[in-house]
Order: sequence, then structure tokens, then C-alpha cells
Amino acid sequence: MFKHELDMYKGLSPSDKKKYIYDKLLDNALYILVLILIIFVVFYNPRFISSSSIMNILTLSSTRLVMALGIAGTVILSGTDLSAGRMLGLTACISASLLQAPEYAAKMYKSLTWLPQDLHSSIIGQLICVMIIVMLVGATIGFFNGFMSAKFMLHPFIVTLGTQLIIYGLCLVYATFGSNAGAPIGGIDQRYTDFVIGNIFGDSNFYFPRILLYAIIISIVIWFVWNKTIFGKNMFAVGSNAEAAKVSGVSVFWTTTLVYTLAGAMYGLSGFLESARVGSNTAATGNGYELDAIAACVIGGVSFTGGIGKVRGVIVGVILLQIINAALIFLNVPGSITYIIRGAIILVACAIDMRKYLTKK
Repeated sequence: MFKHELDMYKGLSPSDKKKYIYDKLLDNALYILVLILIIFVVFYNPRFISSSSIMNILTLSSTRLVMALGIAGTVILSGTDLSAGRMLGLTACISASLLQAPEYAAKMYKSLTWLPQDLHSSIIGQLICVMIIVMLVGATIGFFNGFMSAKFMLHPFIVTLGTQLIIYGLCLVYATFGSNAGAPIGGIDQRYTDFVIGNIFGDSNFYFPRILLYAIIISIVIWFVWNKTIFGKNMFAVGSNAEAAKVSGVSVFWTTTLVYTLAGAMYGLSGFLESARVGSNTAATGNGYELDAIAACVIGGVSFTGGIGKVRGVIVGVILLQIINAALIFLNVPGSITYIIRGAIILVACAIDMRKYLTKK
């Protein structure tokens, strides 16, 4: 690919070469700015590139990546999902409430004793059971989003905006269940925490969290679904041109519905992982996560015009966004300014994406 680009560049006239370089710099402006930011932060605080800092960035990226891969499918359909963050919050609260330590005094469901303290081997099955429960919760809500969008031709922005509010209300209601009375859901079982963010290498000095391994496995699975299955091909076909896909025999309704269902299941899985990582969950858990995920998708080359997107691009986008967030922390940038910068990043990424689309058109 690089050789092809080089050969094409050599064949251009001097004026076209200048335009080519200008276009490439503009298309990759965000990556260049991030690189400059990294260099500046390293000079300001060398600890930014320490092994602990890098591993922390990758750990934080893991949960966001699972969510971003779910949202990426909806963006490929030229849609979006504003309910993702709240869905993560709801499933995180459900996971936390079902996996609190048996001895925790403020346990939400005091009569729930299905996590035996002395049988370590049995915990895996119970953790997987809870993970399946929250993925089903997410998939159900995702199915509703997809059904409403596909059946009634409603824009996903409107549908998911509505479900975002509904899910937040459900979070507030759920936080009052049992003996919780709206308090943060804490006291997570240590085995649950170890299952998610424990070191793969045990007591070794080299720390490699399990959540990072899960993110890698999930990325491989989603890559396979997108590139090696009929469902994935249909998703890209509908995103590129829904009418043409319909004429070709693709069910636009079921493809759209299933993409949102899969996305919902991914949000449920990210909620399960985030719940253990955070340790104390409230109705506010996951608030605004969808904005970072959407920004990561656009930064990674998933186009809002539909039909364009790669798993590796989403991975790069998520990591770059976490690098930016970490860099701002190392530079002691106030939280209020951080929001401004994140908003600007989303606007710049969308502008670059639209420019690429108009150039190709």
C-alpha cells in the first residue's frame, strides 16, 4: 500500500504534489497533533511513558474499546447510539449488586448467598452467569433501539436519546432496590475484581491485567464477525447504500436490528468489566462514555457517512483518546478545560471525516 502511494506521488506534477502533501497533512492533522502533545508531555513529565503509565492507559482503554466496538457498528450503518453510556451504567450496577462480597455489611441483596467463600473454583461459573445476564439486558435494549429505528424509520439519534433517558431512570430506580436506598453499590467480591483486573501472571512483577486480554479477544471476535460473516458483509452493505442492499436481497430491517442488538450486548459486557474496575457504582456510572466512544470511532476512521470502518481503526482511536486524557491529567489541565478539549476533538474528527467523504465524492 505504501509503495502504491509512493508510485502515485512520483507521477504527480509539482503543483499536484503540493496539494497531495497538503491533503495528507490535513487528513492526519489529529494524529500529528496527538504526536506533538505526547512529545511535549514527555519533556514536561517523563513519567508519562513509564511502564505503569502505559499499562494504566491500556487498562482504561479496554472497557472503552468494548463499548466503542459496539457503537462502531451503529456508526457504520450511518447511525449512532446515545444510550450506550447509560446502558453501561445500568449493567454495571446490576453486575455490582449481584457480585457483592458475602460479608459486606451494606449488601444490596442480603439474602443472596450464591457466591460461596470457600469454593474458589465455583466462582468462574457464577461470574459468567452474571456476565450473560447483563449482556442479555443490554441486547434487549439494543434490540429495542434497532427495532424502533428500522421498523418506524426513526433516526437512531432520536431513538437512542429517548432510551438514554429511560435507562437513566431505570438506573435511579434500580439503585433503590433491596436495602441499598440509592447509595453507591460497593463491596465488590474480590474474586470478581481479580477476574477482571487481576494480573494474568499472578504474583509476577510484570503486571498484565486480565481485562486487557479480554479486550484483545473481543476485538478478534468482532473483527471476524465484521469481515468473515454474512452478517458483517450485510452491515457494510446497508451502511454504504441501504436501497442497493435491499435490492440485492439484504434484509435492511434485520441487519439494522441485529447490529443494535449486538451493540447492546457489547455495552452489557463493558458494564460487567467496568463495574469491577471502578469498584463502586452509582446511577452516574458510564455518564458521557458514549461521547468518548463515538469520538474514538471517528478518530479511528469509522465514517458517519456509513459503510466504512475497521476494528484496528477503532482500537487506535480508543487508545489515542485515552492518551489525550492521560496527557491532560499529567499537564494538570482543569477538568472544565478538559471537556472543552474533548468537544473540540469530536468536532475536528467529524470535520476531517466529512472532508474525506466530500473529497472522494
